[in-house]
This record gives sequence, structure tokens and C-alpha cells, in this order.
Amino acid sequence: MRTLFGMILGALLLVCGVYVYDSMRTSSVANGEVAQDTRTIVNWDVAAHDWNLLKTRTREQWDKIASK
Repeated sequence: MRTLFGMILGALLLVCGVYVYDSMRTSSVANGEVAQDTRTIVNWDVAAHDWNLLKTRTREQWDKIASK
């Protein structure tokens, strides 16, 4: 149980860390005259779309299973 909890916690910390890193790299404060062109690690728009798609498909499959 501790291992499973550790893996879930590690994944959450990784995602949160990458989000914070990306938001700091692309913040309006960091985009002044001396700012370099930076790219984010994750394309958050695509990730949000994929997450919503996964939730929709999971809900549809659950409804299909629950109706039997």
C-alpha cells in the first residue's frame, strides 16, 4: 500500500513541478527585454484536451457497463 501511495504521490509531484516550471518560464514577468525565447515542457492545451477526452470515454464506458 505504501508503494502505491508513493507512486501516486510521486506522479502528482512531478506534474505539479513541471506545471510550476512551465508557468515560471512563460510568465509575463520573465518575458522582458532580456528574456530568451523559451518553450514549455508540456503543451498544456493538448494535455487538457486529452484529459477531457479520457474522462468522457471513461464515463461512456462506465455507463455501458453499469447498464448491463
